[in-house]
Amino acid sequence: MRILVVQPSKLDSPGELGEWLLAAGAELDVVLPSEQQLPDGFDGHQGVVVLGSEIGAYDDAEHPWLAGVRALLSKAVGERVPVLAICLGAQLLAAATGGQVRAARKGPEVGTLLVAKRDAAAEDPLLGPAPLTPDVLQFHTDEITALPPSARLLASSPKCDNQAFRVGDCAYGLQFHIETTPEMVLEWARLSPDVAAAARPGQLEPEHLREFHADLAETWQPVAERFVRMVATPPEERSTSRFLPLA
Repeated sequence: MRILVVQPSKLDSPGELGEWLLAAGAELDVVLPSEQQLPDGFDGHQGVVVLGSEIGAYDDAEHPWLAGVRALLSKAVGERVPVLAICLGAQLLAAATGGQVRAARKGPEVGTLLVAKRDAAAEDPLLGPAPLTPDVLQFHTDEITALPPSARLLASSPKCDNQAFRVGDCAYGLQFHIETTPEMVLEWARLSPDVAAAARPGQLEPEHLREFHADLAETWQPVAERFVRMVATPPEERSTSRFLPLA
């Protein structure tokens, strides 16, 4: 059971999410598309994770490999390959399937915050068992302003409507971060102080981040486990189960 991990930026590694996926029994192949060739298809992989980056979803002029990531995501949706796309990954998933991404209308969303699940999430195999208002880490200046026509909205926040969504039966976009470590977030704040200034006082302090990430793991490690189970479940069986078993 192998998962392709597309890492658009050296600043956003698989982090804790990678550890959770490995612990759940997956093998990971991490590809940096700025330096390495993306596979043409999914012969060697049963799932895809696309991580975040400081660049924009349409910055093709400076980063022409973005088109290849969007094409890969479109192909995954068409072939019902499970996808977990985070921050920039979620924006690329939206753009690849008919949505729109623009600069965040209410400004950057940054900090240790909550999102609220929508009614449609109650029956969702991945997010259904998660808390109604799960902890998330926000660090983005763009947002998905329009979801793909076929998408189902799963979570929102006061500052950004489209926080989590599903395209088809197994391609998920999360505008927020779940993969981070405290050290990763501190480095982002150091490199982007203007963006970090949007966080509430104290939210990007080392001690707070350590405590917050313990809570983050309680919520999102089970989601990662369910994603691995989804990857292991044949497509014809996914639609027949409300929640995928953990073992």
